[in-house]
Parts: sequence; structure tokens; C-alpha cells
Amino acid sequence: MHNFNYHLAADVQDAVAKLSKSEDGKIISGGMTLLPTLKNRLSAPSDLIDLGNIDALRGVVVSKTEVTIKGMTCHADVAANADLQRVLPALANLAGIIGDPAVRHRGTIGGSVANADPAADYPAAVVGLDGVVETNQRRINGDDFFISLFETALEPNEVITAVHFKVPDAAHYMKFRHPASGYAVVGVMVARYGKKVRVAVTGAGPNVFRVPAMEAALEQNFAPEAIANVAVDADDLLGDMHCSAEYRAHMVGVYARRAVAAIVG
Repeated sequence: MHNFNYHLAADVQDAVAKLSKSEDGKIISGGMTLLPTLKNRLSAPSDLIDLGNIDALRGVVVSKTEVTIKGMTCHADVAANADLQRVLPALANLAGIIGDPAVRHRGTIGGSVANADPAADYPAAVVGLDGVVETNQRRINGDDFFISLFETALEPNEVITAVHFKVPDAAHYMKFRHPASGYAVVGVMVARYGKKVRVAVTGAGPNVFRVPAMEAALEQNFAPEAIANVAVDADDLLGDMHCSAEYRAHMVGVYARRAVAAIVG
């Protein structure tokens, strides 16, 4: 690990001020990705600005139409929130199957969304549940937030303070879980808002994406068989030792149908 200067921020404004003054500073929240990269000397920031002491960035606020999860809220607290389990169980369930217990009790939604790991679970929720990412500067629609592999719309000195999700009529998240890491080899969030349907896929490509053909078919007939013949192009998907791009494309369809089946019962 390279040497760095450590700063414990008092609030968001203090964090941004310390970040802007640093030569090559990084924000740290849960540190689930940043700390391993530091230990392996794959990252060498001049400064680490820790958000861990900012209580205002923790909490879950639930209404009938919207769920707000503040940026430093850990996955375990999201999963255990009784109001969220009642109003939007798909999101609580998603949080409850992230990684392992150690990751769920330390990792945060803000850190996960900002990191934009292609196999992370939360991006499927941000896009599938028509989310909005709120920062210290602005609000960014989920559809516009994730750009590419580990790349987002965040600007320098921009810190995620909360993520907002629209409560659907029904939703479900299914994933093909990596047996060691718990990451999503393929994860699919299906959400229905009136006659509109959103299908968001994580794990399969360089970043989260929607499947318009599935959405259109489900808007005509919300049933698993409606998307049985909808194929996903494997050309832009990931392939590795665990799963080829073609297999990932196939599993998108499998898990999308399972999610729809879970919703319709």
C-alpha cells in the first residue's frame, strides 16, 4: 500500500473542500473496492477523505411513492428496514443478497453506485426502479448515470448524498450469483409502473443496461411467455472463465422470465 494522507470529514461540505484541496484525493465510504485496490497497490491516491463520521448521510426514508436511501447507508440496514420490506420488498431483497455478511455490514449504497462495478447489484435497482442519484450538486436520472465500465456521470468533487427510487406497482430482482464473491454474473430487475415496464440487467455487460424489446413485450402481456422468444445480443456482453458472453445473453432471458413469474405468482 502506498502512503496517503487520511482525513475524516465532518460533513459533506468539509469532504468536498478537502477533496478539492488534495492533489489526487479519493472519497472513501465503505471501502469494499477501494481498500483492496490500495492493498494491491493498484491505486495510489494522495489523500483519502472518509465519509464515515457523517451521520446525516445514513438512513432510509419510505413513502407510498418514493424510497430515499442516503449515501452512507450500508446494505444490511437497507435489507433490514421494515418499511422498505413492506413498500418495496424487491429493493430490500436485493440489498440482502449483496456479497456476504461482512460486505453487507460495511459496504454502502453510495459507494456501490459511484464505483459502478459491472457486476454490482444496485445499478439494476437504480435503473430498473427509475432511480435518481442525488449529489451535493445536482440530481441525475438513473438512465443517464452509468456510462461504461467503472464510469459514471459524476464530476470531480461530486459526492453522492442519496439515491431515490420510484415505488412500482410490482417488482422483483433475480440474479445468477457468483459462488465465491456473491457478485451478479447476471442480475435482472423487472418493475411494472401501471402499463409501463422496466427491465434492467447488471453483470452481463460493461455496465447496467435496459432491454427495450422485453419491456415492449411485457407491456403488451405481462407474463413470462411474452418474452420467451426475445433474444439478447451477446456481441457487447462480457465473457470470462466463469461464463461466456453467449451464456450470459441466454441467462438474461432466463432470469427475466423468473422475475416476471415471481411477480405474477
